[in-house]
Amino acid sequence: MDTAIRYVHGYSTTEATRLGDQADTLAELLHGDTAYPPGARVLEVGCGVGAQTAHLVASSPEAHLTAVDISADSLAAARARIGDRVTWRQADLFTLPFADDEFDHLFVCFVLEHLPDPTAALRSLRRVLRPGGTLTVIEGDHGSAYYHPASPHAQRTIDCLVRLQPGDALIGRRLHPLLTAADYRDVTVTPRVVYADDSRPGVVDGFTRNTFVAMVEGVRAEALAAGLLTEAEWERGIADLRRTADPGGTFNYTFFKATAVNP
Repeated sequence: MDTAIRYVHGYSTTEATRLGDQADTLAELLHGDTAYPPGARVLEVGCGVGAQTAHLVASSPEAHLTAVDISADSLAAARARIGDRVTWRQADLFTLPFADDEFDHLFVCFVLEHLPDPTAALRSLRRVLRPGGTLTVIEGDHGSAYYHPASPHAQRTIDCLVRLQPGDALIGRRLHPLLTAADYRDVTVTPRVVYADDSRPGVVDGFTRNTFVAMVEGVRAEALAAGLLTEAEWERGIADLRRTADPGGTFNYTFFKATAVNP
């Protein structure tokens, strides 16, 4: 991603663990219909610590996968996780060190939400994608979160995350117009709904507790420093949010997955 962008979640070991929990819990939901053929040249843009890369490798073992990220530390973690099955490159997505039309497919997951101009990013990526090649984009939408027990205090902590994110934390709902504005064709967007209750303890633990609540908890210091909430307000809100992962709680969230073709 652009070097000027601040990744609101940070680069801690805790965040790397959260990303892994999220990817593993949602693997079938987000990756079940993505597989690239043998020999296909695939570029993952903004691979981070390789949480999603691992699932791309598993679903497309004979594709030629290249992964880029702006963070050297994240790339090192990704390489340690996956090894040399993937070609790793440190790069900014606006200045990718690849030839025109070099790739058959691009995969972009949880990247556009952090960018001030996602349309410009999508247009820039077209240079390295061959005509007729495909783009897959996955983004969340924090406005899609609803839960039981309902709590305005919990909602205020989620709103802190939305306000602190430098890009657009609600970008999932915008994928179709964004891709269309960037001049891709055959754009298709499908919602991918995560629902957790007592009958799905793996999803409660992997997504509600270890992914979403952990993500909100991660902006505590920034939210307090910005004066978005007092410490007492934050603690009450995050306690209410955690209760959605307790017995009797439920949680619902929607991701959006888009596919498109480079003309």
